[in-house]
Amino acid sequence: MTVLKQLPAQVLTAFKCSGGAFVAETDRAVIWKVKQQSGKPAALKIYHGKGMGNEARGFDFLTACNCVAAAYVIEKQGNAALVEWLDGPSLGDMVRGGDDRNASVILADVAHQIYGIGVVSGTSWPSVADWLNSLFALQFDPTCPQGVRQNFGIAQVWAKELLANQNELTPLHGDLHHDNVRLGARGYCAFDAKGVIGEKCYELANSFRNPVGADALVRDPARINGHADIVSERLGVDRGRLLKWAAVKCALSISWRAAGPLCQDVEFDLLELLIGAAKG
Repeated sequence: MTVLKQLPAQVLTAFKCSGGAFVAETDRAVIWKVKQQSGKPAALKIYHGKGMGNEARGFDFLTACNCVAAAYVIEKQGNAALVEWLDGPSLGDMVRGGDDRNASVILADVAHQIYGIGVVSGTSWPSVADWLNSLFALQFDPTCPQGVRQNFGIAQVWAKELLANQNELTPLHGDLHHDNVRLGARGYCAFDAKGVIGEKCYELANSFRNPVGADALVRDPARINGHADIVSERLGVDRGRLLKWAAVKCALSISWRAAGPLCQDVEFDLLELLIGAAKG
């Protein structure tokens, strides 16, 4: 990964911006805070050599939200995108500050507002079924515990059952969790979308693994059940189905990280907890 020490002048020129204060870097991109010609701040996200990957459709999704509970995409060029600046805090900050319940309420309300935007003409979208191929193809290292293998077997069975009877398939954010919703001038807005076709019940499956830095809370059975209660009620989805999707998404994330036969992972225990919650 190449670290950008300074924002390239040609990028600023292309987006008609000035300044450039480093904000953060991920394994995929570098984010800068810049100033538009109007004087308003914006987030400039510049992707590394591999490009936008599955986030390319995410910008289409955010654009289609038309400023409803989603960050406004000002412009997208090549390997970079200029997006509305959200001052924060994020819902992840709210959870880490001790207010998990209200964060769950706001997260579910944001998901409800951005649901069902409709497919953008002329674009092709990946599906949740496409993503789950990684889970179905997962292989295990001989040292992987038998209990873990059994849990993955359960997740694979549930994934096939859930895919077989999805309802009202539509574009989804695809990675909607606490650290991908921040407070801005227009209220709480989602950002960093992936863009995937799936059912409403899948949209907040990943929120059971989040936010970052709240590992003990995420693994608290009372929190798992409380979060499921809030999300299912406010988003209008079946609670049991939601928890099954949460377990499947956890297994899928582990599969993505495996990069070969699965041996160990930090979320084996969380997967077991989510399966237990889904079983009731």
